[in-house]
Amino acid sequence: MRSIDSWLDRFCYRHPKLGIPNLMTIIVAGNALVYLLDMFSGGGMSLSGLLSFNPYYIFHGQIWRLVTFVFVPMYTRPVALLLALYFYWAIGTTLERYWGSVKFTVFYGMGVALNIIVGLVSYLLLSAAMPAGTQAYLSTASMDYVNLSLFFAYATLFPDAQFLLFFLIPVKAKWLAWVDAALFAWGVLSSLLSLYLPGVLLPVVAILNYVLFFWSDIRSHVGRAQRQAKYQRSQQTVNFKKATREAQQRKGYIHKCAVCGKTDTDYPDMEFRYCSKCNGYYCYCKDHINDHVHIQ
Repeated sequence: MRSIDSWLDRFCYRHPKLGIPNLMTIIVAGNALVYLLDMFSGGGMSLSGLLSFNPYYIFHGQIWRLVTFVFVPMYTRPVALLLALYFYWAIGTTLERYWGSVKFTVFYGMGVALNIIVGLVSYLLLSAAMPAGTQAYLSTASMDYVNLSLFFAYATLFPDAQFLLFFLIPVKAKWLAWVDAALFAWGVLSSLLSLYLPGVLLPVVAILNYVLFFWSDIRSHVGRAQRQAKYQRSQQTVNFKKATREAQQRKGYIHKCAVCGKTDTDYPDMEFRYCSKCNGYYCYCKDHINDHVHIQ
């Protein structure tokens, strides 16, 4: 798993024909079109009902549902749908420009494929315990969490990009990603409490898809955090902070050369450094940092 994201990069490079240019624009336009057609469907079967992911009908020959469910609108309220479509379009097109159409297509396509697998497996497990005739009403997959996982990718690549929360408050993407994570956690928890298997698995596989593409970034971030925590707990850091606090309390010097005794109070323009080869936290002025006997 250490090199799975590198392997995916090589795969995308070697298969340039897999890319679908403007994929997110196509998906957003498809969602908008289906929503408009649903509005004029009257009391009959809506177009969303014919396109949604329903394993019962898929196993009875309506295999187009394996693809068309990505065009089913995620919201029924027009304002909520408009905002969501614009948000996902902006995020998706930015990722496509950064990655290229091939990698973005593979990322989104893997999310769709994992949803299909979870949806079909969940149906087979759940339908066996359902009364006869009710399986046709069981929908076990949607694109909600795949679309939400796009923001994880965006926040990883552009953590300091700003969004206007409520169109007023500027918030960085890395902080909004925690809100996104909370939505995933709530989805899993609420589905666990209600014993709804697809609701547990769909967020998990969306996160898994993200992890596969960002494994090196995640591992590097965790490594930096561990090194920083180790540094903060090290004896040298503790001693340095203690000495700094004591010096500030005395309103005396902070740095003092261990060879000549010069301090930053007596010589404010002097540069001081700490030697990493000495056994301890010893400070030296610029004249002795490279000219002293290391203390062992």
